[in-house]
Amino acid sequence: MTAPQNAPLNAIESRLAELGITLPEPVAPVANYVPFVRSGALVHISGQISLGPDGLTAGRLGAGLDLDAGQAAARLCAINLIAQFKSACGGDLTKVTRIVKLGGFVNADPAFTDIPKVINGASDLMVAVFGEAGRHARSAVGVAVLPLGAAVEVDAVIEIG
Repeated sequence: MTAPQNAPLNAIESRLAELGITLPEPVAPVANYVPFVRSGALVHISGQISLGPDGLTAGRLGAGLDLDAGQAAARLCAINLIAQFKSACGGDLTKVTRIVKLGGFVNADPAFTDIPKVINGASDLMVAVFGEAGRHARSAVGVAVLPLGAAVEVDAVIEIG
């Protein structure tokens, strides 16, 4: 049975709508891996790159891309992660009980040191969408190159109930 079209959205879907976010279809793997693996209540989500409706945000922070562009790229990664969360939860984001950890990778010039500020683009969105359950542990590292030349990649561990 499907819900009526005027049925209320759950709290997570409502927050996404308030933020003007429409989740994309989860991105299929491009190599020999799966998009997520569940082990008990934990789900490990494979890295999501800075791909959005206008295409890939590619380039290097500090050498063509500035902090604002990096934060926007990290936010795109977070949106793609949430799409994968939804898939991992059978379409019901209310099953996400905690964002446990984000791992952020930034394609950065060696002189660019604002790596944590870039990954705040993903972290801030998790808190905006999931509230207190969106607060998480995190790593943020600069790297020489990312797949497809992406500016940012973020992976996640979530807990689901």
